[in-house]
Amino acid sequence: MFDPTAVTNAIASIFLFLSLAGAAAFSVLAHLRFRAAFVWIAAGAIVIALLSASALTEPAPVGFGPLATALAFTAAVFGGSPAAATALRLAMGSSVAPGLHGGIIVSDKATTAEERQGIVAAPKREVLRGGLVIGFLERIAAAGSIIAGFPEGLAIVVAVKGVGRFTELEAPEARERFIIGTLASLIWACAASLVVTIAVR
Repeated sequence: MFDPTAVTNAIASIFLFLSLAGAAAFSVLAHLRFRAAFVWIAAGAIVIALLSASALTEPAPVGFGPLATALAFTAAVFGGSPAAATALRLAMGSSVAPGLHGGIIVSDKATTAEERQGIVAAPKREVLRGGLVIGFLERIAAAGSIIAGFPEGLAIVVAVKGVGRFTELEAPEARERFIIGTLASLIWACAASLVVTIAVR
C-alpha cells in the first residue's frame, strides 16, 4: 500500500545524504584550494541539508546517523576557515596586511612626539597569530558540543577564545577581524552540525 509519508522521508533522506556529501566535499576543496565559489556551493549544500533534515517526519534510517555525523563534522571543521576568509574579504577587502604567522600586521600606538606627528612611523607588530589552528580547534569544539547535545559548550568556546585574544584586540582592525572571523566560523560550524541534531532527533 502506498504510504506518502514513507516516500517523503525517503526523498528527504536522499537529499540529506547528497547535500551533506556535497557540503563536506566542497568544504574540503575550499580549504585545500580556496575559491569563493566552493564556499558558496558548500553553504548552499548545508542549507539544502538543513531543509531536508527538517522535512523528515521521523528520524533518519538507523545506519545513517554515523555517516551524517561524519559528513557534517567534516563540513563544519574544514569549511569554517574558507567561510571566515570569505566573510572577511566581503567586510574588509584587502585593507590589512597579512603577517608571517597567520596573523595581521597592525601599528602600535604612537608613544613619542615624532610618532604622534607622523614624522616617524609607529612600530608595527603581528597580532591574531595562529588563527588557522585556533579556528580548527574552535570548530571541533563547537560542532562536537552541538552534535553531543551540549550547546552550552559554545559559551565555553567563545569565552576561552575571547580571554586568550583579549590583549591583542587594541587595534580596531584586530577587533573587527576577530569578531567577523569568529562569528563566520562558529555560524558555519553550528549550521553544519545542526543538520545532525535535526536529522537524528
